[in-house]
Amino acid sequence: MLSLAAGLLAGTPTALAAETPEKAAKAVNIAADTYTWKNARIDGGGFVPGIVFNRSEKNLAYARTDIGGAYRWQQSSKTWTPLLDSVGWDRWGHTGVVSLASDAVAPDKVYAAVGTYTNSWDPGNGAVLRSADRGATWQKADLPFKLGGNMPGRGMGERLAIDPHKNSVLYLGAPSGKGLWRSTDSGASWSQVTNFPNVGNYAQDPTDTSGYASDNQGIAWVTFDESTGTGTGTNATQTIYVGVADKDNAVYRSTDAGATWSRIAGQPTGYLAHKGVLDAENGYLYLAYSDKGGPYDGGKGRLWRYATATGTWTDISPVAEADTYYGFSGLTVDRQNPGTVMATAYSSWWPDTQVFRSTDSGGTWTKAWDYTSYPTRSNRYTMDVSSSPWLSWGANPSPPEESPKLGWMTEALEIDPFDSARMMYGTGATIYGTENLDQWDSGGQFTIKPMVQGLEETAVNDLAAPPSGGAQLFSALGDIGGFRHTDLTKVPSMMFTSPNFTTTTSLDFAESNPGTVVRVGNLDSGPHIAFSTDNGANWFAGTDPSGVSGGGTVAAASDGSRFVWSPEGAGVQYATGFGTSWSASSGIPAGAIVESDRVDPKTFYGFKSGKFYVSSDGGATFTASAATGLPSGDSVRFKALPGTKGDVWLAGGASDGAYGLWHSTDGGATFTKLSGVEQADTIGFGKAATGASYQTLYTSAKIGGVRGIFRSTDKGATWTRINDDAHQWGWTGAAITGDPRVYGRVYVSTNGRGVVYGDSAGASDGGGNEPAGACAVTYKVTSQWADGFQGEVQVANTGTSAWDGWSLSWSFTDGQKITQLWNADHTQSGSTVTAKNLNWNGKVASGSSVSFGFTGSWTASNSKPAAFKFNDQTCTAS
Repeated sequence: MLSLAAGLLAGTPTALAAETPEKAAKAVNIAADTYTWKNARIDGGGFVPGIVFNRSEKNLAYARTDIGGAYRWQQSSKTWTPLLDSVGWDRWGHTGVVSLASDAVAPDKVYAAVGTYTNSWDPGNGAVLRSADRGATWQKADLPFKLGGNMPGRGMGERLAIDPHKNSVLYLGAPSGKGLWRSTDSGASWSQVTNFPNVGNYAQDPTDTSGYASDNQGIAWVTFDESTGTGTGTNATQTIYVGVADKDNAVYRSTDAGATWSRIAGQPTGYLAHKGVLDAENGYLYLAYSDKGGPYDGGKGRLWRYATATGTWTDISPVAEADTYYGFSGLTVDRQNPGTVMATAYSSWWPDTQVFRSTDSGGTWTKAWDYTSYPTRSNRYTMDVSSSPWLSWGANPSPPEESPKLGWMTEALEIDPFDSARMMYGTGATIYGTENLDQWDSGGQFTIKPMVQGLEETAVNDLAAPPSGGAQLFSALGDIGGFRHTDLTKVPSMMFTSPNFTTTTSLDFAESNPGTVVRVGNLDSGPHIAFSTDNGANWFAGTDPSGVSGGGTVAAASDGSRFVWSPEGAGVQYATGFGTSWSASSGIPAGAIVESDRVDPKTFYGFKSGKFYVSSDGGATFTASAATGLPSGDSVRFKALPGTKGDVWLAGGASDGAYGLWHSTDGGATFTKLSGVEQADTIGFGKAATGASYQTLYTSAKIGGVRGIFRSTDKGATWTRINDDAHQWGWTGAAITGDPRVYGRVYVSTNGRGVVYGDSAGASDGGGNEPAGACAVTYKVTSQWADGFQGEVQVANTGTSAWDGWSLSWSFTDGQKITQLWNADHTQSGSTVTAKNLNWNGKVASGSSVSFGFTGSWTASNSKPAAFKFNDQTCTAS
């Protein structure tokens, strides 16, 4: 699950706001390279509060996450495709998705209501994104208020709904007392429904001064009664139900297409309606109630059924009120057999969540599991987590608890509207599903498996790539601790254990002895530090010094002989050996960030509030450097270069002060600011390019007026942007590292999209082979649907000199038309398309590449272009 703590990993507002450089940047040579981006596979890892199936097209489904964007289901591969990787640094909050809606009238259309926090943590307002190509590209309608994809109550919904008869009409339920909103132009503009009578009044904790738990959870869901409209496109649906976060007035209705609204008479009180799902065939509105807003809390709950024709309310709860210790939320109707209803006990943490099923419209119920003789359980299902084995958490609990669990925070539950045997549900860590749900009623056992491949939802705190050993990468993650990645294309068998940290905050390895690894983190009880002597394969717990309350940062000596630790709750500490006895370091303030020199085992560095600190006695004493002009705040990351003593790079700052990238060659005694880098937030090192005398630098930065991920092979004199506008992943300011074994490979932290890694298409050392000729074009159709498709074009500079500006043209042979193109300017005249560079990607170094993407339309066929002209010369096509 992605908790509040994980959401806050996005950093301080000053680090995340859109900034203006304090002075004009010196002219800097920015080239562009084409990278292939993938995730280091974890598969899931965070809370999935919503799953939405399209009601008119089979196998079209979407999932939303609280801070990690939205995804579309790909039936052919049974994987999820990310849809919001184009969200940039300055609008990072739009990676939080509070609601999704898929258009049943026009299935190519999908909408997402985005925004992460309603309080000051997210500086930007929310928006409704709309797409006419299933999320391949988006247009945005900004809202005059914030939305809360990672706020309390985020599992309620869906707050966004499309009129099933007049699909130009949409409704959005807002938080924070902002009420109900409506669009009549397919999401292009929005206005408040001023006559809606209730903006909600429930807050998780009204006394919370941060504004997080004290926010009014507002309008929770909107549901249309499709039986009260006719046709498509002209006649609006007449009856609309709206759920409000108000325990006494939870459900409202309009019977005149939103002209007037009234509270439904006779409704239950004392609970919040998390979901409202309508069975129009039988005329029932089902409601799942909880005494809390979720997704963690909930001590009591009920299920109710409202007969739309008679106004009769019936309590259909599967257990007596006195026996509930959880709230209900997940709620779904089998559209093939509408009398079949299912619901979840979302807040039943122990011994497990519960799923209920009725085949008689809630008259009677059966459970996913029950006791035979306590504590022995009988399950209607079997669990197969072989594709994501870490979901067992390495646990071996006592009955009635089992591992892996059926789940927790189960607020999303959907039966496929076209296939009664398929069901998916979201948990705090994954999406589970089954394809033989029909076994439930026949007395057999149905099989539950993760249905989550491609959906990567972790918040990354730290990354480390050792130069040798079986691990390619170590990741420090929020909520699920982190992993030793030995194969980036495979899911690791288990997260770090012995001990399990709920969140790993920092990790390091000994540069000259990479078998020695240390990690620190947060957990409910026990030591906050752990060590490994076999390259992270096995771990043992260290000992905490007095007062430690959280992980903080940690550094390993270059030879693994000692460690320096700056934990939360205590000052900086140092130890020889594996931390059985810690001593307080002197001369350095509590809370300082600590790192080690990668050559001298007795040299360590620290930073706090604008001051750089150096220890030459193994961390016993630190001395403040005389260096000035460094960032005054603590939004800083720094690292020492492997192989060279005293070579330190420091990135960070804020828009109201010093901000950028600094370099020291004398162990921090002095620093030089790189004038060409306007802003920088991370720094990492990787294998040097062929012929280069210095390791490759990587940074998440703003250079030449462009925010992106950059690479330098000449010590920062020139930079190459290696991501593009379609691959931005919101906030990437926690960590970055190159791979010391593979030139061009870089690992990027995200706050909700997991560990992203990239390989250069044009790398001449470890990144691929250079094609012959002056240029080479790769044209790929990456996605295709009934009348449209998405493509990607990559142009590699295979010559010996750099390009300064480029133009690529081709002709479509089947009448295809470009509908939108990004990362280049384009024109189309008849069948001929010409794409030209933008101002930031015109320079392409020899051996590098540039790419752009597009969406288009097609009819009878969709053949690839046969030939390409590059700057009026023939370019090799592959």
